[in-house]
Amino acid sequence: MIHKERGDSIKHLNEVRWGIIGCGDVTEVKSGPALQKVENSQLVAVMRRNGELAKDYARRHDVPNWYDNADQLINDPLVNAVYIATPPAFHMEYAVKAANAGKVVYVEKPMALNPNECQMMIDSCKQNAVPLFVAYYRRELDRFLKVKEIIDQGLIGDTRFVSTVQYQPTAETEMDQTNPPWRIQPDLAGGGLFFDLASHTLDILDFLLGPIEQVRGFANNQAGHYHAEDIVTGTYSFRSGVQGIGSWCFNALDREDRNEIIGSKGKVTFATFGEGPIQLSVNGKITEWGFKNPVHVQQPLIQTIVDQLTGNNEGICPSNGESGIRTNWVMEQMVTGKV
Repeated sequence: MIHKERGDSIKHLNEVRWGIIGCGDVTEVKSGPALQKVENSQLVAVMRRNGELAKDYARRHDVPNWYDNADQLINDPLVNAVYIATPPAFHMEYAVKAANAGKVVYVEKPMALNPNECQMMIDSCKQNAVPLFVAYYRRELDRFLKVKEIIDQGLIGDTRFVSTVQYQPTAETEMDQTNPPWRIQPDLAGGGLFFDLASHTLDILDFLLGPIEQVRGFANNQAGHYHAEDIVTGTYSFRSGVQGIGSWCFNALDREDRNEIIGSKGKVTFATFGEGPIQLSVNGKITEWGFKNPVHVQQPLIQTIVDQLTGNNEGICPSNGESGIRTNWVMEQMVTGKV
């Protein structure tokens, strides 16, 4: 995989003043309130195509300005950072517009519909000297930092391979042929639930084990409830020499969410989405650590963004355009081998 490295740099901001494009469900608890709770950060404007819904969000969250037009929010002089929380189909368009306006860009995951769009976003931000961040917030959650600590301290020895299994039943709403959720519409999401959910796992594996450089995968639509793929399997090789296998199925009877990283001395097991304990197994002895996610689950990552932008303790956000494009590239490779 070839991509360009980030070259953006800006003067530190005294305060990060956010505008949200697409103030839908994901911004109600996961992210929106965090923009107001982090020090030296405030939410000053929101946008939704339905103006009444934007107005209602602004009223409930005490946001001074609301719009029903994205260009108006981007060009609001109070806004110096734009959080794009729309479906992926609109990420590239709004990111380029925000970058051209000299605004910091923070975009929901997956980063865009495909790696080409991701690269256009990276190039635009680089040309306009603005940072680009991606909302893979698990990189700053305590449970995943603990997994990284376990690996980095050599508690499982030399890392050999990783195995991922994730499956779940098809939801009733996903069988609605007339009004399906956007997450299973490839023209809006890039693919099906694999793109929405597996992107989190593949990104956290990138964080824990380094970049994936070789990928082979197969995708299929087994149940036929919607047009996107509902099962994906694949193998991959990391730059470090670690190898991995993964299976994701969204038409199964039951639910499973399990990642196992196996080393020469032991293994660590954890879920991507569940809040069950991390398990370390060495010589038959199992040690567990429990963690509870913060109420506003994106807040730790947003803290690193604000720290980087304001120069606080030389903070650096661990999720940017370069890491985001890698996950899009891996997913594209895995669904290329259609069954």
